[in-house]
Amino acid sequence: MKVLITGSNGQVGGCLVKQLQTCTNTEILAVDRTELDITSKSDVIQIVGSFKPNIIINAAAHTAVDKAESEIDLSYAINRDGPLYLAQAAENIGAALLHISTDYVFDGNKDGIYSETNTVNPKSVYGATKLAGEKAVIEACSRAVILRTAWVFGEEGNNFVKTMLRLAVQRDELCIVADQFGGPTYAGDIAAALITIANDIMMQGNDFDHSQYGIYHFSGLPHISWCGFAQTIFDKAVEQKVLDKAPIVKGINTEDYPTPAKRPANSKLDTQKITETFGIQASDWQSALNQLADYQ
Repeated sequence: MKVLITGSNGQVGGCLVKQLQTCTNTEILAVDRTELDITSKSDVIQIVGSFKPNIIINAAAHTAVDKAESEIDLSYAINRDGPLYLAQAAENIGAALLHISTDYVFDGNKDGIYSETNTVNPKSVYGATKLAGEKAVIEACSRAVILRTAWVFGEEGNNFVKTMLRLAVQRDELCIVADQFGGPTYAGDIAAALITIANDIMMQGNDFDHSQYGIYHFSGLPHISWCGFAQTIFDKAVEQKVLDKAPIVKGINTEDYPTPAKRPANSKLDTQKITETFGIQASDWQSALNQLADYQ
């Protein structure tokens, strides 16, 4: 298996590289933005054409949700145009493209959990650009899997867990949004899910059921609020002696913490389809917090 990984220095990309390095009979080309600018169609064609991967995993994205509100052109270039060029290049050589998307394609107004077939209606520029990327990939590549995920965290990069651990040392009390709900998702679990899908595609070859290409939801269970997530982080940090004491956590409403980008109040994703199709279980985010010293 020859795998091209874009965004190799990101949270998921870094996990993909580490996990794939332990796989036998696997050749990896891992590139970050300095090595491959996915917004350059000619660069994408050159890299894909020369390496000729069986699988392309696109972990590159413009994920600065609030900055995207003002960096609209850049966000579309990275989140729509780049995936389009990768999809076209994959189609040209008969490769499969695995692409990461987001819960932000939904407006969050639904009661209950979101399935893959629910109506999309992004409220932010970030969500709109990621949805545009989904559509571009599906239209351009006949062998595409789109993995929508949510609330990503891991040992690398910037994320909610790291921010909470940093603020806990600085403050005795923290106000955290309590009316947004979703499934925290460990980056290592996202990488493992993508590798499982890639291996299925490769092992089955021409026998792989093309109906299995398409959109899947993958995120963590149980669903929880940001406030509840923070409290769990602090409780585990104290248990593990990463923190001497937990700050007081006060729940606030979204309107009390205004941000440039609107965020969905409900980011609960239904992960049943990916379990039934590939045997992939939802991310166990609580277990992923059992070694919090690695997040410092």
